[in-house]
Amino acid sequence: MTSLSERSRSGPAAPRRPLDAEAVRAAYARWARVYDPVFGLVSAPARRRAVSAVNALPDGRVLEVGVGTGLSLPLYRRGLRVTGIDLSPEMLARARAKVVREGLDHVEALLEMDAEDMTFADHAFDSAVAMFVASVVPNPRRMLAEMRRVVRPGGTLLFVNHFAAKGGLRLAIERAAAPFSRALGWHPDFALDALLTMGEREEAEITPCPPGGLFSLVRLRNG
Repeated sequence: MTSLSERSRSGPAAPRRPLDAEAVRAAYARWARVYDPVFGLVSAPARRRAVSAVNALPDGRVLEVGVGTGLSLPLYRRGLRVTGIDLSPEMLARARAKVVREGLDHVEALLEMDAEDMTFADHAFDSAVAMFVASVVPNPRRMLAEMRRVVRPGGTLLFVNHFAAKGGLRLAIERAAAPFSRALGWHPDFALDALLTMGEREEAEITPCPPGGLFSLVRLRNG
C-alpha cells in the first residue's frame, strides 16, 4: 500500500475551488474577532522579521497590502509613513481602532481596497510589503504586478508567506486541507511558483522564518 506521504510526492494535488473576493471577505468576517490571538501568535516572529526589513530602509512611504487587524502597525519605526489596505471591512475596523488607541500617527491611511486592482497612482510608494496575503488573493501574480506598479523603480517589495512543502508529511497535510480553502480564506498548499516566475525566483532573496521555517521572507527589487 502506498503511504500518504508517498502519494503527496508523486500524485497530483487535490482539485480545489479557487478563492474569489467574496470568499475572502466572508472568511475574514468570521476570522476578525479571533485573528489576533489565534493567528497572531504563530505569525509573530515572521511578521517581526518582515517589519524589521522595512524599518532598515530609508524614510519613505510604505504600503502594507493585506493589513488585516493592524498587528504590524505598532512595529514600524516612526520615520516611515504607512498606508494599509485590506478587503475586509471587519478587519480594517479593528486596525483603525488600534491606530487610535495606540496613537500610531505614522499610519497615514487604512483603506478598503482590492490588492489586485489598487487605485493608487503609479510609483506612489517607496516600498510595499504583503504579509500572509499571497495565499489569500485569487491571482497572486496580479497582486505582485500591482505592487510593482505602485512602488517606485528601485524600491523594495517584500512578502512573508507560507509556501507549500516539497514533500513528506507536511505536504500531505497541506493537500488534505486544500479543499477547505474557501472556508479557511487561504490556500494551505500555496506554491512559490504561483507568486514568482522563474526569473523572479532567481532574483529574489528568500529567507526561512520561524517557527521552524513554516514561513519565508521574500525580497525583490522593483525594477
